[in-house]
Amino acid sequence: MDAKTAIHAAEMIENKTFAEIAIGDSASITRSLSADDIALFAAVSGDFNPAHLDPNFAAHDLFHRIIAHGMWSGGLISAVLGTRLPGPGTIYLRQDMRFLRPVGIGDAITATVTVREKSGQDHLVLDCRCTNQKGEDILTGTAEVKAPLEKISLPRTELPEIRLSRHTRFHDLIAKAEAGAPLRTAIVYPCDALSLEAAAEAAAAGLIVPLLIGPEDEIRAAASEARIDIAAMTLIPVADAREAARTACAMVREAKADIVMKGALHTDELMHAVVDPARGLQTARRISHVYMMDVPGHDRPLLITDAAINIAPTLEEKRDIVQNAIDLAQAMAIAAPKVAILSAIETINPKLRSTLDAAALCKMADRGQITGALVDGPLAFDNAVSMEAAQEKHIVSEVAGRADILVVPDLEAGNMLAKQLTFLAGADAAGVVLGARVPIILTSRADSARTRIASAAVAVLLARARAATP
Repeated sequence: MDAKTAIHAAEMIENKTFAEIAIGDSASITRSLSADDIALFAAVSGDFNPAHLDPNFAAHDLFHRIIAHGMWSGGLISAVLGTRLPGPGTIYLRQDMRFLRPVGIGDAITATVTVREKSGQDHLVLDCRCTNQKGEDILTGTAEVKAPLEKISLPRTELPEIRLSRHTRFHDLIAKAEAGAPLRTAIVYPCDALSLEAAAEAAAAGLIVPLLIGPEDEIRAAASEARIDIAAMTLIPVADAREAARTACAMVREAKADIVMKGALHTDELMHAVVDPARGLQTARRISHVYMMDVPGHDRPLLITDAAINIAPTLEEKRDIVQNAIDLAQAMAIAAPKVAILSAIETINPKLRSTLDAAALCKMADRGQITGALVDGPLAFDNAVSMEAAQEKHIVSEVAGRADILVVPDLEAGNMLAKQLTFLAGADAAGVVLGARVPIILTSRADSARTRIASAAVAVLLARARAATP
């Protein structure tokens, strides 16, 4: 067989007809069990028993884990019957399986079928056996099938690429925030279901103590419509959204609130009160926004800034934007974050301002004007997050391919990037405003419940980190 013929044969799947099969014929496949296999099996079957999915589940439930992982092994038997022996055209009639031993993640399971009996015109009985890499029996039994009578040779079907979307980082983040005492949170104008739900969810998770600031009648009406019990929450009545924002800022200045959360008012209404020189929450630092993003398949969280507050920041403002993000990263236990200053290219071009700003920000970091991180740029997005892309362009950098923080040129670029990751890559985005006296949570109607709680968790962890800093 020449090379071309061998490749063609590998791309085809062919059966063995009843007439071609002899007693004693055998076929096998081997596959290793992964965590993704278990999750996919659960998703397809609808079986979310924790005994199947949680490797730390109580040992007394071992019997159920034997069944769960045995069912996966049984699927391997079906694969042998359907693709190897007899192959395409086989009709499964009956099976009798005994699940003997659990299968662990990483175990290599070999599924084997051997023809025991032939009868009638197409009837087969096959012995079935699955063994692990130690040769121990995992499953034994028999299968009865109708074997095909006609020869079938078909192109091997290309399976779709499947990505499992997991958000364990946010689960871990929320669990860490839940471990401490809840913080007093001024909910500004919570006069719709969404903002009340966000407050109730974070309170139920033990993250915050909600302080509802707004017109009492409107808040109670919204709570009644959304069927949210606010009896245990403090309600601070004020006339309108503008007064609610001013009251929240006053409560922070008077040390009566630790966090601010946006309700059913426009972001600019809230931020107008926050940046008020006389009665706001400004500090010496420029106020900016950071999305902490959990992107499925990416090996680390990504902090994107600024995608919500500063439209076209100056170089001086970008310095504060970078430092704010570094402070947040450190509060999230990223001790020495890597900061990528993004542009369309990775070389300095006087015609492209973002490359000049990137070079200046890197020099600021060298001179101690930006601290606590490794800063590099300009870097294109692919070179910032992909080692392969960085190596392809021969970029030598401790940040390239490993970035924790992505600093965008302007709000438009940041907003587009964050929404692309959210809606096309399935990312979760927890958002918080930095640079004020306290963290500010900006909720969105597009946020999932998990994202809203994660945003509260980020704000809580940041507030605690600031309180612990001398």
